Order: sequence, then structure tokens, then C-alpha cells
Amino acid sequence: MPKHVFRRRFVVALPLVLVVAVSAACSRSAAADPAPAAAAESLTDDGGTSFAAPDATPSAGPTTTPPAQPTTAPPTTKTPGAPPPARPGWVPVDQAKQAADVKAFFARTPRKITNNPVKVPEFNASCTVSHRNSDDPIVAPGLVGASHNHTFMGNTSTNAFSTAKSLYANKKTTCAPAQDHSAYWIPTLLKDGKPVLPSGVTVYYGSRLKDPSKTVPFPFGFRMITGDAKRQTDTPDKQGNHFWCAGIGGETGRTPDGEWPVCAKTANLVRQVTFPDCWDGKHLDSPDHKSHVGPADRDGKCSGKFPVAIPSVSFVIGYPLNTNTTGIKLASGTGYSMHADFFNAWEPAALAQRVRDCVDQGYKCGSDGKF
Repeated sequence: MPKHVFRRRFVVALPLVLVVAVSAACSRSAAADPAPAAAAESLTDDGGTSFAAPDATPSAGPTTTPPAQPTTAPPTTKTPGAPPPARPGWVPVDQAKQAADVKAFFARTPRKITNNPVKVPEFNASCTVSHRNSDDPIVAPGLVGASHNHTFMGNTSTNAFSTAKSLYANKKTTCAPAQDHSAYWIPTLLKDGKPVLPSGVTVYYGSRLKDPSKTVPFPFGFRMITGDAKRQTDTPDKQGNHFWCAGIGGETGRTPDGEWPVCAKTANLVRQVTFPDCWDGKHLDSPDHKSHVGPADRDGKCSGKFPVAIPSVSFVIGYPLNTNTTGIKLASGTGYSMHADFFNAWEPAALAQRVRDCVDQGYKCGSDGKF
């Protein structure tokens, strides 16, 4: 298949069509996601470090009868080191476990670089479409059919009731490698009202930072959204949410409304969506599913509110459309409403190995995590 050079700072080989479904513009925030008890098995990498998916089952409370409350409220005091109270929509990460996982991660000895790989910090998951439905477990958890229609890739069980625990427990995925149990989704593309499924999708995990060597894996159960389902017009700078043509001949024109590209017969309609590079290090999710992540600073570093470097996730989605792009739109509206959702359920050891070997060392790996 033809090779293409994609935008941003990723240099990638497009399998020619890629993939998947996106998140709904619903008003509900996600509640805290129970971490998987089923994931308590030890996942050991080839360096001997044990990474187990977290078990956040709360311990039983005290069984003794609490003392009677005083009639006069005591003065408010802060206990040194006490965590701040949880805020609605903010899902806190287990700080003690996260610190231990990060320490173990950087204690890993990266794999020796072989085969003269391309010097691009990335690896990927190669995916096809799993299914469609009108659910969104991040924006509208537990509400069946509450969203516009989504196209899902990866985990075959993804629906309104999906949690990190349920995703991890399901071993069926349409992505390679099989250790990636994550769910990925985008709004369904429609032509004359009928769904057009991506021919395939590549989910890249890379880095656009000046120094990628401090990048850490996503904590288990992490989720985020990029793009805006409510946006129906182009960005003021005209540099935002655009579809384009990949392949010989590229773009040959525009649809009558000017919104969509018309591709040569030897090219295909493509869209790339990219998530932020940096994380606050404190939350698995936020009320808008975006505020816990952010961009790098002017120096290409993660700092300030977002000091933790995470892999920059990017979906490259290809559709089997070229010269016939009139009458297409997204289930969320115009092409400018394109957005994407990521719900992490990787086997922790497999994800850690790829981030340490490929992203941190700055070299390109395949879906198998090898150079």
C-alpha cells in the first residue's frame, strides 16, 4: 500500500484506511470508574518488573459505632497531608500506586536498539472497526442510546455500561496487539444518511515533545476526549478540524459547499485527530473529559498545570471515499465536529514496555512493540 507522510510531527505509514468512533456531545459528566478487580493478575515484563492493573475496590468501613456528634461544630482545621475533597466529575488517580508505578517504570532497562529503526518516538495499534451504537461510556455512562451514533474500534464490548474493569475483562479486540483492550471511538461518517465505515485505523502513541525521554504510560482506566462535537464551523485560523486526501494525486477539488475535499481516484479521504501531550498527574478524568490534560509549553515541555508527559495519542482514519464525497457528514454534524474518545485498558506491562523502549528512547516501533 502507498506510504504517506502525515501532519504534525509523526512520520507514519498509512495502511490506507483507518478508523473509528467518537464521543457524544452529551451534557452528563462521567462518574468515577471502578478499577478492575479482575485485573489483579500480575503482568510481568521481560525485565522482571511486575505491573498489575489496579484494584480500587474500597475497603470495608469500621464496624464500631461512631461516637455521638458534638452539639457545637468544632473549628475547621486542615490535616497535614490530607487529600483534597473529591470534586464532581474529577476522578482522582491513586497517588501512592501511581508513584510506585512510575518508579518501577523508570527502573526498567530499555530494550537495546536494533535493526536501525526510524528515529521517531512512537508505536501503534493497528485497528479495524468493531461495531456501531449510539452509546458513550465516557460522556453518558449508563445511558443507552443517549449519544449520536459512534463507530468503535478495539474492544468489542464497548457500550454505555463499559468501565475499565469490564474492558479489561473482555479479551476480544479488533486492534493489534491483543494486549490492547482499550476502547477507541469517533462519530460515524454518513453519506446520504447511510454509514460509511473506515477501512482501517492506526492509533499512534508518540511524542511531540522536545525531549520524550520522561514520557510515562497512561494509568489504567485513564480516559480523554479531543475535538468538539458541538463545533459546526471552521476555526478562525482555518487550521483546525479538516479532512484531507492521502494517496497519489491527493485532493483534486472541493464539494459544492466547500467543506469536504474531493480526492483523486488513487487517493482516499483521511482524517487525523490528535490528543494532548501532557497530564496533570492527578486525575483519570475531568468534568469535560479534557481539563486533566493539556498542551506542552512554548519550550516543548510539560509544565505548570500539566507537568507529566504522556504519549500523544493520534488516530489516523481512512475512509473508502475519493471522488464521491458529496452528501457526506458526521453523525455529530459537519466535518468540523469531528472528535475522538480514548478509554485506556491496555495490559499495563505491555503498555509500559512500548513507552519505555520506543517513545522514551525516541525510536519507531510497530504494533508488536519491536524496532
